[in-house]
Amino acid sequence: MAKTLSFKKIVENIDEIIEKLETGDLSLEDSIKEYEKAMKYINNAKKILNSAEGKLLKVIDKDGEIEIENFNKENEENA
Repeated sequence: MAKTLSFKKIVENIDEIIEKLETGDLSLEDSIKEYEKAMKYINNAKKILNSAEGKLLKVIDKDGEIEIENFNKENEENA
């Protein structure tokens, strides 16, 4: 998993692993290896989502004026 994968590809890989695990055809050792691989993909997906979350912007129309603010600003104020 040295190369950077797109979020979509990561989700596809996780889905493939889930399908393999659900069949029940894998040995315990292979199931554990697949689970560990899935967890690495999940952690990479979380990093991508956290990065994207920081970049989200919200466009607001205030009295005919367009304003752009950080999407998380509202969530931070409510926390």
